[in-house]
Amino acid sequence: MELLLPIISITILIYSSILHEIMHGYVAYRLGDPTAKILGRITFNPVPHIDPFMSILIPLITYIGSAGSFIFGGAKPVPVDPFNLRDGMKDLALVSLAGPMTNIMLAIVAAVTTHALFPDMSFNAIAASGLLGFILTTIINWNLLLAILNLLPIPPLDGSKLFALLLPERAAASYLAIGNSGLGMFILIALFFFPIGGFSLSNVLGTLIVFSRSFLGF
Repeated sequence: MELLLPIISITILIYSSILHEIMHGYVAYRLGDPTAKILGRITFNPVPHIDPFMSILIPLITYIGSAGSFIFGGAKPVPVDPFNLRDGMKDLALVSLAGPMTNIMLAIVAAVTTHALFPDMSFNAIAASGLLGFILTTIINWNLLLAILNLLPIPPLDGSKLFALLLPERAAASYLAIGNSGLGMFILIALFFFPIGGFSLSNVLGTLIVFSRSFLGF
């Protein structure tokens, strides 16, 4: 069981990330950009979505390094060409919002199922009750994590495209370019593994997840 639980946890994280990316590609396609569809990324087949670094290495490192208390990772980002979108930055924001909203919906469905199967039980008690309880609570936790994390305004996360709508065109382009350069991902990883002045991104996310679970009845 000790080996099975991290495998299940990482699998849930990967497939939640894949659904997140599929919805990015699907909404982009509906708004005029066929890039993801042409590249075969609007599919439930996990192979095109797996990134060796983000989908395998980082989840293993964070899970082992935190003694099973935290996990971080994701699927390969779906390519979106904003020049194909009908309404530029506004459509790009909708495409970006599609991923986190998918994770929120998955968390809600899992929460409703959990309440139906485990009425009047605490979240931690459900998680410790057995395999089904562990799976359901893990779906809730990781999808809330993916939604909250991706809404952070750090390029190339989805929240950066939403924040860019508030900026002048030139400033928005320069801001989003941080994600293309890889600097944004470096900042994100640094905040995870090297807390600055007592600020720990993993602790903040953990607090936000617990807060978000309260809206789901836990």
